Amino acid sequence: MRFTGSTALFFLALALPGGLRAQNPQIVRGPDERSKADILVVVAHPDDEAGVTPYLARAIYDLHKRVAVVFATRGGSGGNDYRREHGPALANIREMEAREACAKLGITNVWFLDGADTASQNVLNSLANWGQGSNLEKLVGLFRLTQPEIVITWLPSVFIGENHGDHQAAGVLATEAFDLSGNPVVFPAQVAGVSKRLEPYLENLTPWQATKIYYFSDANDAKQFAGKGPAYSVKEISPSQKRPYWRIALDAAKPHLTQFPADIERISKLSDAQLEKMMDDPNAAWWSEPMTLIFGKATVPTTATADVFANRIPAAVTAPSLPATKDLGAKLSGKDSISLGGPWGYYAAFRLEHGLVDLPVAPQPEIAIKSNTSVYVPIIVHHADAAPLSISLKVDAPSGWKVTSGQGNLSLPAEPSTALQVEVDTPLMSPEELKTAKPQEITVWAEKNGRSLGEVKLRVQLQGSALPQ
Repeated sequence: MRFTGSTALFFLALALPGGLRAQNPQIVRGPDERSKADILVVVAHPDDEAGVTPYLARAIYDLHKRVAVVFATRGGSGGNDYRREHGPALANIREMEAREACAKLGITNVWFLDGADTASQNVLNSLANWGQGSNLEKLVGLFRLTQPEIVITWLPSVFIGENHGDHQAAGVLATEAFDLSGNPVVFPAQVAGVSKRLEPYLENLTPWQATKIYYFSDANDAKQFAGKGPAYSVKEISPSQKRPYWRIALDAAKPHLTQFPADIERISKLSDAQLEKMMDDPNAAWWSEPMTLIFGKATVPTTATADVFANRIPAAVTAPSLPATKDLGAKLSGKDSISLGGPWGYYAAFRLEHGLVDLPVAPQPEIAIKSNTSVYVPIIVHHADAAPLSISLKVDAPSGWKVTSGQGNLSLPAEPSTALQVEVDTPLMSPEELKTAKPQEITVWAEKNGRSLGEVKLRVQLQGSALPQ
């Protein structure tokens, strides 16, 4: 057999050891760029993303940023004012609406966690019903998959307003994921490299630390957040789209027909001039002007009101250590006392644990509930030296409100703290009365042998409708 020169060289190459034969390094591929995001939005339900879509339109169209959205639930316990489907069927439709709404802004990376839509104002109910740990693990994995610089989520705090516990729970999970996703010992299987055995269980992701986290709120009074973060005009004209950002956001909200069919049908018939007039009316506008993104914290040098993308460090992959757990009861050690429990007590500890020392807090604990329903005031009694305690719990409620349980003489067991609850029935008010109703105050105080152990106050706004407390 006769060989040509090229054929001979080929067989000679095969005969050489592999180390001599290889001239070019083997390429190891990095993370899949299709999953990456500059901004990760974490919200509770389909349609919640609309709370920040005017800013997202700015970021996507004029800053050329990539945005991804995570919905913690699929909205199965929401109302359906458009057609007949409810429960799991409604959840399927709301997922469809969410994907369509996001696609109108060019957002195609949309994920859903496994949280159960929970109609309550109590964040602790939502966290329990969601399976906080399992969904936190999923969310940390999505942080590591999308590798965002910026996180935007619901404000984890209680203000007079809608106060949906699911909204707050989304903010809680997003904050926890922000602090944990860069730590390689948290959910380590996510960042472990592939192996030949049981390979499907190891995800080969990268520890990732986002640089900033911002919050937005559904509180009735948006002005109280002025100066708490960067503010952006929703009326500004997009240079690329030649339309105001609110108009782009309004068009993106139209797929959410199950939730707002009457509003969407109405605005779809309005002229440009009529829409402009609507946005000039603070009582009718869908977004406040300007829109403030409430600054949470950052892992890079910045200020609260600096632009979202100021002083960023792309591809930061190491996380600061979580602060040591702070025991709120420690400062009360050595004396008996009381404090407000429930969501308010939880958030006091949450803000300390996650370093959110400047996050807005209502000047006085507050909540809005439906008139002619009960309001519950959660109380924590702190025991000196975990000893048994006999106290008298007293309640001062507004005129016409009835204390139905919780007050009186109580004998408490030997433990560091005891959780109690005061229940107060509120009066039925007419729509006309509710229009001018002012917040009322409930005061609860404890005594031991005639000596005061302290008091707590809860400011309550009665209104025509509200989620159960």
